[in-house]
Amino acid sequence: MKENEAQVTPVPKSCVVIRRATRGDAEGLLRCLHAAFEPYRPSYTPAAFEDTVLTLETLLNRLHDMAVFVAVANNKQIVGTIACKAISREEGHLRGMAVALPWRGRGIAEQLLKRSERELQMSGCVRVSLDTTEPLRRAIRFYEKHGYRPSGKIAAFFGMRLHEYVRQLSPR
Repeated sequence: MKENEAQVTPVPKSCVVIRRATRGDAEGLLRCLHAAFEPYRPSYTPAAFEDTVLTLETLLNRLHDMAVFVAVANNKQIVGTIACKAISREEGHLRGMAVALPWRGRGIAEQLLKRSERELQMSGCVRVSLDTTEPLRRAIRFYEKHGYRPSGKIAAFFGMRLHEYVRQLSPR
């Protein structure tokens, strides 16, 4: 098995519901982000880790500024999340994709990605960008599998390198 991959079987789509997050989801969202990124904490600077897993204040800001989606299991547990926002008339940006470790490999990330891309397309976006860090190799493979390519743009992220990936969306 590859890094941080669990042997799992696909979950029927009816086992999770993808919906827009609300303020009432804050605690579950924070738990999900922490669960998803905890294995990577040693590879992150403390400030980069905090910015990735969020605080209540930064999460509430994200809920206000972006469309945040959650994957909710039948037991009402939030097991995945993603946020998106149109940053210009034609470009959208993805942020905060996470799936809790026991739920990885079950198609949840793909459902979240497709939902956020649809949201951006409905806003008129024809290009989408996202940023990721080098330790997230599994996520990078996932993004590349779904048509994202490195743009070559690298930014500083609290003492780490942040790589931009982009994808063209078909017009709505």
